[in-house]
Amino acid sequence: MNLKDYIRSIPDYPKKGILFRDITTLIKDQNAFSETIDQIVERSKKYNFTKIAAIESRGFVFASAVSYILKKPFIMLRKKNKLPAEVHSIDFELEYGTATIEMHKDSIDENDNVLIIDDLIATGGTAEAAAKLIEISKGKIAAFVFVINLFDLGGSDNLIKKNYKIENLIEFPGH
Repeated sequence: MNLKDYIRSIPDYPKKGILFRDITTLIKDQNAFSETIDQIVERSKKYNFTKIAAIESRGFVFASAVSYILKKPFIMLRKKNKLPAEVHSIDFELEYGTATIEMHKDSIDENDNVLIIDDLIATGGTAEAAAKLIEISKGKIAAFVFVINLFDLGGSDNLIKKNYKIENLIEFPGH
């Protein structure tokens, strides 16, 4: 199955000049979604990790299913002011603006190796912020798994330069 066939491209969303890669067409297809989860699970098995973290919100779709299959705890990395307990917070830049993500301070222990899952990597700002949240808590990054890599926007290259391990299922140009 070619998962690329299930990704819809929407020009000028959320702002002019952005070519948005939409995963809703992938997750609404039972077979494509199942294949995506199976591929993430298989790629994840080569890493030693104790927990799975995902970036709000589309990363949750994939990570929760993988967490269930692999019987690993699931940690949510959320937008600012969405978590009720004490949090670590990181501000970062997106391709089309700025944002903040947070994680409960008690989510990660110093002995945790964390697999981070998200739907897409573009410039890498969100992924780097996620890594910082894990590392603030003394956790280690086992690897990142992305469904889509927008290879020409440099995010995956930046993570690799910082010695993070990267997996992606699909590649597209970002523009």
